[in-house]
Amino acid sequence: MSSRLFKLIGGFAALAMLAPVGPADAASRDRKFFEQVAGVWTGPGEIVAGKYKGTKFTCNLTGQPASGKATGIKLDGTCRVGVFSQPMSAEISQVGSSYEGQFLDGAEGKGLDIVSGQVSGDKVVVGLNRAKLDGAMVARIQDPTAMNITISVKVEDRMIPVIGLRLNRQADAMATGAIQN
Repeated sequence: MSSRLFKLIGGFAALAMLAPVGPADAASRDRKFFEQVAGVWTGPGEIVAGKYKGTKFTCNLTGQPASGKATGIKLDGTCRVGVFSQPMSAEISQVGSSYEGQFLDGAEGKGLDIVSGQVSGDKVVVGLNRAKLDGAMVARIQDPTAMNITISVKVEDRMIPVIGLRLNRQADAMATGAIQN
C-alpha cells in the first residue's frame, strides 16, 4: 500500500473533528460541538471503495479544543495498518464566519486542506480538497462515547463513499481511578 494512501486514510480520520460556523449563536454551538469531540478516541476503519477496497486500519486520536475564546480543534495521534503506523495531525480554526485548516502539512505538501464545513446538531460536514480531488467528511456523534465518520470523494457529479470509521471515546484515567479516603 502506498505511503500517500496511508497518510490520507489517517488524515480523513483525523478530520472527523473539524467544521465551520456562522454568527454568535452558531459560534457558541460549534464551540460546544468541538468540546464534545475533545478527548481520546480510538477505533477501526475500512476503505470501502477503490483500489484498496477492504483494507482495514485503526486510529488513535487525541483532540484538544482551541484555547480561549477561539473556536476549533487540534488533533494528534496515529493510524495503523497491520504493523505499520503513521503519525497524524490536523488543525482547524475559525476565520471570520468560516473555518480553515489542514491535515498534516495541507494540500501543498502531503496532506489535505479543509475548505468548508458546517456543524448541525450532533453532525459536522467538512469540505476537503487536494489538487483536483474534492471530497467531504461527515462525522456524527452517536452518543457521548461513539462517533461514526464517512469520507466521500466527488466523481463527476456524485459523491462516492470511500472510507468508513467508527471511533469510541476512551475513558479518562482520572475518572476511572479509585476513590481514596
